[in-house]
Amino acid sequence: MEEFDTIVGSVTPREKSPTVDIYQNTVGLACPACDEPFDDLIVCKELTRLNLSERMDICPTTHEGSTVIFTHKEE
Repeated sequence: MEEFDTIVGSVTPREKSPTVDIYQNTVGLACPACDEPFDDLIVCKELTRLNLSERMDICPTTHEGSTVIFTHKEE
């Protein structure tokens, strides 16, 4: 997904670890899966468990062997 590098270069890094990277969409980019603005981009580099504290819709995909999740918080 060539578009992935553009998205990662435009969002704000919030957390980086060996298993997961989390970015916040502070510029209102559209989700490549549903074309709606997303809240966070989560890149799971290894099998991991996510503890999400809010109800949200997600758009999952993959990029270079990693699971990529675009979150959409419910209002």
